[in-house]
Amino acid sequence: MPHIPSCYLTEGPRVGIRPFRPDDSAEFTARTRESRELHRPWLFPPDTDEAYAAYARRLNEDPAKAGFLVCEKDGDGSIAGYININNIVRGVFQCGALGYGAFAHSAGRGLMREALGLVVDHAFGPLGLHRLEINAQPGNAASLALARSCGFRLEGFSPAMLYIDGAWRDHERWALTTEMRARAPRQD
Repeated sequence: MPHIPSCYLTEGPRVGIRPFRPDDSAEFTARTRESRELHRPWLFPPDTDEAYAAYARRLNEDPAKAGFLVCEKDGDGSIAGYININNIVRGVFQCGALGYGAFAHSAGRGLMREALGLVVDHAFGPLGLHRLEINAQPGNAASLALARSCGFRLEGFSPAMLYIDGAWRDHERWALTTEMRARAPRQD
């Protein structure tokens, strides 16, 4: 039987991650609109074709960003969520800041945990990063639980750190380094 190459950069048992594509707009924006209640007040992903096109273009063209769609491997490969590495700094820092969101139909199924592990491996491997950070609002229990479950360590609290939904919001700062990842037992 011939080998069919995967469309994913990397994959686990249930999900694969791949870059954003222009033809993902309809599904991504529909999932965003379906997930509005889940995302608010934490996230505001693009919900129109025009906003998606600009968002995907920035993730694909800006060297300080890397965007990944989380796709379910079963069925039709539907988009379960997304994970982005923003503010990538090279040189002596080799760091990036993670942002992510699950879509409502896939929330609570462990898919984002599997995908975040894949993105971390990709960031510390082919992307050559040394440190990843997650900044999450203290009330965002799902985001904090995901960071914790993937081995990120709480490093501090930043009052009025990011301007989200019309106000400066406090954030907890979580981080993971290649050394921490190497020492931690894998929970795949």
